[in-house]
Amino acid sequence: MDTYSVMREMADSWGLLAMMAFFIGAVLMLFRPGAKKQHEDASMIPFRETKPDAADNNNSSPKSEKPLEGLS
Repeated sequence: MDTYSVMREMADSWGLLAMMAFFIGAVLMLFRPGAKKQHEDASMIPFRETKPDAADNNNSSPKSEKPLEGLS
């Protein structure tokens, strides 16, 4: 039996088993009882107010766009 066939058989059986174990582990980590607070905190990230840094105040003002001359 050549190397390709051996590697293919291992990937078919053990690779599927490894991917299934990873998926089940990820689902169990997601739905564990202690994760509720973390998921609620992560869901509120878009609604958090952030204070801009002093360095960002110079760059945060909207720039007025001038139309290109000669294209009208």
